[in-house]
Amino acid sequence: MLIKRISPSDCKESDVTDERIYLGRREIIKAMGFFGAGSLLASSAASAGILDIFGEQPQSNLFQQSALDYSPAGASAEELTPEAKITGHNNFYEFGVEKHQPAELAQSFKVNPWQLKISGEVENPYTLDYDDLHTTFSLEERIYRLRCVEAWSMVVPWIGFSLAELVKKAKPTSRAKYLAFETLYDPDQMPGQKSRRLGGGIDYPYIEGLRIDEAMNPLALMSVGLYGKTLPPQNGAPVRLVVPWKYGFKSIKSIVGIKFVERRPPTTWNILAPNEYGFYANVNPAVDHPRWSQASERRITSGGLFAQNRIPTLPFNGYGEQVAEMYRGMNLRKYY
Repeated sequence: MLIKRISPSDCKESDVTDERIYLGRREIIKAMGFFGAGSLLASSAASAGILDIFGEQPQSNLFQQSALDYSPAGASAEELTPEAKITGHNNFYEFGVEKHQPAELAQSFKVNPWQLKISGEVENPYTLDYDDLHTTFSLEERIYRLRCVEAWSMVVPWIGFSLAELVKKAKPTSRAKYLAFETLYDPDQMPGQKSRRLGGGIDYPYIEGLRIDEAMNPLALMSVGLYGKTLPPQNGAPVRLVVPWKYGFKSIKSIVGIKFVERRPPTTWNILAPNEYGFYANVNPAVDHPRWSQASERRITSGGLFAQNRIPTLPFNGYGEQVAEMYRGMNLRKYY
């Protein structure tokens, strides 16, 4: 069944995808047997901007994308960042601090076999292997803005499954208040973990965290692919987190552990520089980084390396309609 749910804050697929590809995909989907009638689901996710593209997981590792027509009022017309720029401009210090290094140094990274262990304050701890990551939950395509704390941004067509579904399967106890995430630690495969110079002086493994209500928000995604393909190693294969209303460093890559905990977990960048990188890391143009303004960003598009493409930054990266209520009453300058 094909399901598409949209909201005014979402990027509009027909605006960001090459028109010839967009218009031709319906016939491709029909020929492959994926085209069928869908229905809108009435749930809290209805405003999340979700495209559920498969009732079943395809057998190959190349995800096929669907193409039901829609024209939501007020949908944003934003240029999709070219695939080559998404896969060639990366922050993944496990493979080097320069933007080009992850694509160069991660190509031999082995993602299968893999284990993602769900543990902690849950009634149902479980482990997902590589195949489970692609078959346990329904896969969706979600076109999200990605805003880096360094004041550049992209528009990315992710493939993945709702983090909320992973949480529900674990059945958290009443003591579970946060989720603690951990990246693979394998210095033999990840040269940045072996060299403090190459790895930016970080104490590995990389760790991150979310409040449980943030994890349950319909926008939070566990991504296993982008641009209709499985994730490249430099983008966090085989599974990464995507929380589009937060700065990109919250979207931890190559995850091997998710632990439900009672107290707020430590996080890598907050440990390294707490005055610069808060636990919440919500995109906020009114709160500058100590060393640069966050009021605007350089959108990476099909232009050249030095193209400015400067645009204003939006509160919560433009997703305030879906997430702002979680922070009602909080001082977002203090809890940055």
